[in-house]
Amino acid sequence: MTRALPTRCRNWLHGLTLSAACTAASISHAAPCMFAELGEGHVSDIVDARSVRLSDGREVRLAGIEAPPAEQRTAAMDALGALLRDRDVVLRGEDDTPDRYGRQRAFAYVGGAETPAQSELLRQGAVLRGIDVPDRECAVSLGAAEAEARIAGRGVWSAGTVIKNTESPDDILARVGLFTVVEGKVLSVRQTGTTTYLNFARSWTRGFAVIIPKRMMAVLEGAGIDVKSLANRQVRVRGWVEAHAGPRLELTQIAQIEILSGN
Repeated sequence: MTRALPTRCRNWLHGLTLSAACTAASISHAAPCMFAELGEGHVSDIVDARSVRLSDGREVRLAGIEAPPAEQRTAAMDALGALLRDRDVVLRGEDDTPDRYGRQRAFAYVGGAETPAQSELLRQGAVLRGIDVPDRECAVSLGAAEAEARIAGRGVWSAGTVIKNTESPDDILARVGLFTVVEGKVLSVRQTGTTTYLNFARSWTRGFAVIIPKRMMAVLEGAGIDVKSLANRQVRVRGWVEAHAGPRLELTQIAQIEILSGN
C-alpha cells in the first residue's frame, strides 16, 4: 500500500513548491503513475531518448520525460534500450489519442512493475522530468525520482551543467528552441498589460525572464502561489527557451516551476 506523502510534500502538489527535505522524503513515498491501461506490446527498437517502437509498428512517446542535452543523448538511448528493448510492456495513460506525429503518449510498465520505466530513467539521471503530466501526484513521483539522481550526481547530473544559471543569459540563449532547466533568483515581478514577467536580471531586455500569461496567473493563484511574492526567491523553471532580445521561457504548465527558497 502506498504511504501518504508528508504534509510539506503534499504542498508541492499545489504548485510544485519544492525543498530539498521534501524531495528526499517524497522519493520513498510518492505514488506511481498508475493510470488506465491503454494496451500492451513488445518493444522492438529505440527511436530516440524518449521514444520506442513496438513490434506491431506503433511508436510510443514516453510521457513525463524529456531528452537531455545533445551530448548526453546517446547515453540516454543506451539506458532506455537496456531497460525496454526486447521487453513486453503495458502502456498506461490518461488519453490514448496519438500526438501530431502519430505517436502514442504513455507510461511504460515492464513485468508487473508498480512504477513506470520513466521513473527508473529519471532515477538513473538518463533523462529530465518533463512538464506534460497534469496529474499532480504522478508529477511529484517523477520529480522525486529526478531529484534522487540530481542529489546523487548520477547520469546527466554528474557534469553539473544541466541547470543553466540565470546570471549567464548567453548560455541560456544558446538553448533556444530546446528543453532547458534554468535556476536563479527572481529580482523583480512586473506586469505589462495581461502578461506578468519574472525578471532575473536588472536589464529587462537582455536578462532572462519568465513570461506568465493571464491564464497561468489564475492557475498559479489557484494553487496557492502568490506570484508577486516571488521577488527575491530562488526559483527553478523548465521548458523551451525563446529569444526576445534576451532569453525567455513561457509558463504554460504549473509543473514548469519549482520554488526553492523563501524570502
